[in-house]
Amino acid sequence: MNILATRLTRTLRLRHPIVSAPMAFAGGGALAAAVSRAGGLGLIGGGYGDPAWLEQQFAAAAGERVGVGFITWSLRKSPSLLTDVLKHRPAAVMLSFGDPRPFVDEIRAAGAALVCQCQDMAHVMDAVDVGADIVVAQGAEAGGHGALRGTLGFVPEVADHLAQHAPATLLLAAGGIGDGRGLAAALMLGADGVLVGTRLWASREALAKEGHHRAILETDGDGTLRTRIPDIARQIPWPRGFTARIRRNAFTDRWHGREEALEAAVATEGPRYRQAFEAGDPEQAGVWFGEAAGLVHAIEPAAVIVERMAAEAAARLRFHGGASLEPSSDGDRR
Repeated sequence: MNILATRLTRTLRLRHPIVSAPMAFAGGGALAAAVSRAGGLGLIGGGYGDPAWLEQQFAAAAGERVGVGFITWSLRKSPSLLTDVLKHRPAAVMLSFGDPRPFVDEIRAAGAALVCQCQDMAHVMDAVDVGADIVVAQGAEAGGHGALRGTLGFVPEVADHLAQHAPATLLLAAGGIGDGRGLAAALMLGADGVLVGTRLWASREALAKEGHHRAILETDGDGTLRTRIPDIARQIPWPRGFTARIRRNAFTDRWHGREEALEAAVATEGPRYRQAFEAGDPEQAGVWFGEAAGLVHAIEPAAVIVERMAAEAAARLRFHGGASLEPSSDGDRR
């Protein structure tokens, strides 16, 4: 029996309980397809919504069974993006950072699993209220946007809440999970699988800039911080309560803690930021990865990362008796 058989692998017909995060600008079709071919489920990052880009990425997925994720508050500005994407029959649609209600019925009608990413218990309760198929408990260790809860305490609290109030809802852990130890730990904390961002951002198939890939190899887990400054520089109005985890660099040294000064200078600093990002400059723009950077030592194919993570977790969990990690007959997660 596969020691990593979980409700997630059974429900989504996966070999490994690993889902790639729908990372804006990095999680394209090639990465999603590679993760799915390796036995997980790849998600294309819908980001702020570029219909031509999304069409290109579904084409790049070359017919593989993949899903997609959106920044919910941004999707509300262009809801037709969801309608267009659902024509590709994604296996799952993940909604993050906003009220999923305007999109739930359309996602269900298309036969896709509804995934709601959550950063606190209020978000979890809201996801349960709308009938999410899968809840992602995202800890603050994650790269990109998030909030304040730590993964280690948040995941089991969510697992307990779901067991009591929505026992059929699946749970993914996210934030700081970069190898098989993290996957094994997440399963033992009550999750049905993991959502992996940073480690797959550091894959050959990811659309990250070459200079940014080099930067992650030089960065440990202390080398990131949570901040508002990339959103100020890009003039993207993120809702209150969410900050971005990015690499510490010359850009953060200059502006973190001086947000008002950056806002005053944004007419100059905004174009400078965008130019640096497009050039792959690792010092003058945001480099979007999380605390799992300290676990990344090479840029590798996504399949290698997924398969090694699963094998490492299986080795760690042999002490569990080799049993499935699906709920026992009395409904408890184990």
